[in-house]
Amino acid sequence: MGRSKTGVALLATAVMTLAGCGQGMSLQPPGTAGSPSVSASTSVGASVGASPGGPPGATPAPGSGLGSLETAYEQIITSALPSIVQITTRESLGSGVVFDTAGHIVTNAHVVRNSRRFEVALATGGTPRTARLINSFELGDLAVIKVDDPTGLKPAVFGDSAKLRVGQIVMAMGNPLGLSGSVTNGIISALGRTVTEPSNDNSPGATISGAIQTSAPINPGNSGGALVDLAGEVIGVPTLTAVNPELGNAQAAGIGFAIPSNTVKDIATQIIRNGKVTNTHRAALGVVVRTVIDMSGEPAGVSVVRVLKNSGAQRAGLKAGDLIISINGTPTPSTQDLSTVLSSLKPGEDAKVEILRPDGSRTTLSVPLEELHGS
Repeated sequence: MGRSKTGVALLATAVMTLAGCGQGMSLQPPGTAGSPSVSASTSVGASVGASPGGPPGATPAPGSGLGSLETAYEQIITSALPSIVQITTRESLGSGVVFDTAGHIVTNAHVVRNSRRFEVALATGGTPRTARLINSFELGDLAVIKVDDPTGLKPAVFGDSAKLRVGQIVMAMGNPLGLSGSVTNGIISALGRTVTEPSNDNSPGATISGAIQTSAPINPGNSGGALVDLAGEVIGVPTLTAVNPELGNAQAAGIGFAIPSNTVKDIATQIIRNGKVTNTHRAALGVVVRTVIDMSGEPAGVSVVRVLKNSGAQRAGLKAGDLIISINGTPTPSTQDLSTVLSSLKPGEDAKVEILRPDGSRTTLSVPLEELHGS
């Protein structure tokens, strides 16, 4: 992560921040040079691990014990860590994952920010290499850069995030606080989270659906790195951590979020092939909006500034000046809330949009959703 962001909603009261940048965010529950360092954050029973000589993640033989688990960890780190790089810009530092032998590296959009040129340092050492931006998909907080000299780069193996299970042991690999090649461990705490970050100079304002929640410690500099399972496969890209407002926005231990590997593979492949994202798989209303603030300074709704021509919103009767109160019964007091609701819907579906007209009347319109345009 760049200079991380830290924040998520704890019990609906905490806020979220980027693991590498540092901005407030909200969570909606669904239904950094030196030798590698390892930090164990989760107590693992002696009966969990890989059997001696067996593949990482395999069920251990009776009595195999903690030694086999340590061996599995060492083998996974030796195999996967060379694929994790440190990305340095003029403003920040973060992590990235080698995507292919051509030199493409996937990372978070908030790591690259507005930069176009970068220095990339390998976990295995050597002179940093120059790289350039291919493109960013800010709405999903992902970006692809390409090193000018790909010689010797080792692409990571990306797993299938659709097969993940709560309780799986995982490791977060990256460069927290500039400590290159660092590794922490934990478990998958939950799946299918929806997390939204605010839009500002340091954050693209992304909404991530289907996010992986993990207890593996994630710190500033981890953003854009890898969440790796016991098969040595990258199953997510760490992006966000949680902070607790009740403790002065101190980082909440053991609550981090990663973008699922299937999403990462899809977006990175589109950027590499097309130079941009051509299919976001996300729904859009077809309007330009802004948050309206009430007399107490609180968000009171989403005002329609402009309705896009020939959009579903136009056909349904949405007009400039309308205030969007809710979608499918879920209140939308801010554009962040609107984005979060839409992230759970699909293009082609109809959404029940409750609006308040300028004359004070309320009505609900059925709006056919369109695909959200990418970069």
